[in-house]
Amino acid sequence: MKRIFFCFALFCSAFISNRSYAQTIQNKSYSTVGYVKSDGTVQNENYSTIGYIKADGAVQNSSYSTIGYIKDDGTIQNSSYSTLGYIKSDGTVQDKNYSTLGYIKNDGTLQNSNYSTIGYAKDVNKKNAAASVFFFFFRLN
Repeated sequence: MKRIFFCFALFCSAFISNRSYAQTIQNKSYSTVGYVKSDGTVQNENYSTIGYIKADGAVQNSSYSTIGYIKDDGTIQNSSYSTLGYIKSDGTVQDKNYSTLGYIKNDGTLQNSNYSTIGYAKDVNKKNAAASVFFFFFRLN
C-alpha cells in the first residue's frame, strides 16, 4: 500500500511541477489563451502543443517546421528571414518600418499602439512574449 501511495504521490508531484513551469498567456479579460513552458514549448489553453520557441530563437509550429525567428538583437523574422518587426529592450514592439505596434510591459501586460491592454504574459520573458504575440496568440495591428 505504501508503494502505491508513493507512486501516486510521485506522479502527482511530477504533474503539478510540470504545470508550474508553464507561464500563462491571457487575453484582456484574463481568460487563459495559452502557456509558454520553461523549455519554450507553447501550448494552447487545453495544454495541446501548438509550437516551440527554441533557445537559438527559432520559432516552430507543432510539426517542428520553422515559422520564424526572434534574433538576439530583437529582430523578428519569418521563415524566409524577411523582417516582420522588432522587439526593443524596453518592450516596444515595432513593425518592419519601425512603426510601433504595441508594448510588452515589465509586469507582463501586452498593449496595442494605443496603450489599450490586449492581454497578459506575466513572468514570460520579453523574447518569448514577443514570439507568442507575433506567431501564436495575438495580432497587434
